Amino acid sequence: MATEPQASAAREVGGGRPTLTLIVVLLGMLTLPMAMSGTTVALPRIGADLDASGAALQWAVVGYFLAASSFMLVAGSLGDLYGRRRILTTGAALYTAGTLASALAQNILLLDAARVLSGVGAAGVMASGGSLLAATFTGPARTRVFASLGTTAGLGLAFGPTFSGSMVDALGWRATFLSYVAVGAVILIGTRLMSESRADLAPRVDKAGAATFIAGLALALFAITQGSKSGLTAPGTLAPAALAIALLLTFVRVEHRIVRSGRGRPILDLRLTRNPAFLGWIVGAFGLGAGTTGALAFLPTYLQGASGTTARAAGLTLLLMTVPVLALPPLGARLVNRGVPARHLLTLSLLLIAAGNAWLTTLHPGISAAALAGPLLTIGAGQGLSIGIVDAQAMSMVAPSEVGMASGFLNTVRGGTGAVMLTVFGALLLAAVESRLGSSGAAARVTSGAGGHATEFTAAWKVALWSVTALMTALAALACKLLSPTAAGRRSAGRSGWAQPPAQSTPEATPTTAR
Repeated sequence: MATEPQASAAREVGGGRPTLTLIVVLLGMLTLPMAMSGTTVALPRIGADLDASGAALQWAVVGYFLAASSFMLVAGSLGDLYGRRRILTTGAALYTAGTLASALAQNILLLDAARVLSGVGAAGVMASGGSLLAATFTGPARTRVFASLGTTAGLGLAFGPTFSGSMVDALGWRATFLSYVAVGAVILIGTRLMSESRADLAPRVDKAGAATFIAGLALALFAITQGSKSGLTAPGTLAPAALAIALLLTFVRVEHRIVRSGRGRPILDLRLTRNPAFLGWIVGAFGLGAGTTGALAFLPTYLQGASGTTARAAGLTLLLMTVPVLALPPLGARLVNRGVPARHLLTLSLLLIAAGNAWLTTLHPGISAAALAGPLLTIGAGQGLSIGIVDAQAMSMVAPSEVGMASGFLNTVRGGTGAVMLTVFGALLLAAVESRLGSSGAAARVTSGAGGHATEFTAAWKVALWSVTALMTALAALACKLLSPTAAGRRSAGRSGWAQPPAQSTPEATPTTAR
């Protein structure tokens, strides 16, 4: 992996038009979270319109995450080699086409396929967008830009359910997708006006690594999804799981061989994972998603099914969790630039999310928005405080020519977290409901509402929430250990191959200009 001295030989090409680049990337980061959180609100209406329920209906969300996760890392690395703007343009085109197909779908299978295509496009937008910003801005300016990225993502999360809920109630779910098509077209046009950015050196593409990673991760996520409905020991779960393990092990061998031979550029330089601090921020990215995805995806369904609220009211309730994600990223960036250790903010964030999930176990049928305010605000505050600093801190530890790889890795973790948590959280709900009602109709109740069995559905929610609380507490301890000064000291002691943080990426750096 390139170190800073090597990076000077692999200069970045492009990086101009910083304001336009920032606007286009932020528009993409606004729309994609809106499309994700908004679709969860629309699921009951989609299910009723297309006569769908259970796993087939949930795949309208899970398929998007699965595709985005599988292609994210590859999109980031290809951006380094072929041009980050080019990959962003391609991603925007695929996202827009897939969303248009979603709006026109006449059955659930076509909708699921269109959402998968949208996820592939989203991978290109998210991975290339983050790497373009990292290649364009340096020092405290980079921290502020990524804080604005977190704020924009928070804005999308905050207003996605409200916007989609209002659109679904007024015009139907198809109109919601069409509105995202319009924004996707604007992003696509904007990418044509941006400057290109790529690594100056362009070695051979790691085709074997790309193929084995995409296929392996997709099969792994598919196996998890199958396990939630067919059982972990079912042939339909074990077969893709075994093949996924074989492909991912092959991917590791391929990447190691490329690094040893020096021929070509690996999709993922696995020496990144030897850096405990970089791993700490990866754990943080995983935790910020794992602690919020379940509530974000399934709470609107619970409120509509168990409490009889409208789609619009459910979306408005989610503002309690998502508005802090909009408001707090600038505060986190300001604290880091003023010398507050970023690792302390991340640990605090993960503990706040754990506390919020524990508090949310007070959930019951007919619960008021006021009673939900405490737990949802706590979860949102935990996510918002650190969502804008994770990328800046992690990508400051890699050479400029590898920011696409690092961005793709981070977003792969985020997308994979979303897909896994949607499946696992849904599986916990389904298992708890089945234990009370039997398997008949349980899946439909998890994805379309509790109906007349709100008590069983609420008990299932509490099992899932306590599980997330335990996970978040463990992740907070792990991140704190990986990001501790002792671990940082070991990193800087001279292990060969680890990425070293550029000098300008520290909070004490003074430049505030864009490259």
